[in-house]
Amino acid sequence: MLTVEIGIHIAAGLTAVIAGLTAMLAPKQAGRHPRSGHAFLVALGVVFASALGIVAARPHTAYLLIPGSIALLSAATGFAARRIRWRGWLPHHFAAMGIAYIALLTTFYVDNGPKLPLWNLLPRSSFWILPAAIGLPLIARALLRHSTPRPTTAQK
Repeated sequence: MLTVEIGIHIAAGLTAVIAGLTAMLAPKQAGRHPRSGHAFLVALGVVFASALGIVAARPHTAYLLIPGSIALLSAATGFAARRIRWRGWLPHHFAAMGIAYIALLTTFYVDNGPKLPLWNLLPRSSFWILPAAIGLPLIARALLRHSTPRPTTAQK
């Protein structure tokens, strides 16, 4: 049974990584971006639910529920910010979805990094730090890019 649960967990995790990346790279308009973002949120939900089953069988992995919870709650917050259209929703959406992606990758690397070729040469602390060290500046860049007013062209 645990093998099936782990298979579901891996498939949902890969789906979340691909859907999140697709949403980040897609044009921010109706179509691919919101569909991919929704798939990212649903896949994270499946990852978290399957993680609960895995933790029940392997209690020593329970600490991974912390970044996993951050990923799911951040994605849900980013989705809600967009869906409900909070006042000034865009920065909340960018930050929350970016943090969700960082937390997803952090959880993966903390659990699997020591088993991966080349990654196993890195100190364990790097698995906790590297995703945020790379992702947070990218989130800050996106926030700066989309918060500065753009000049409009005058129409004749």
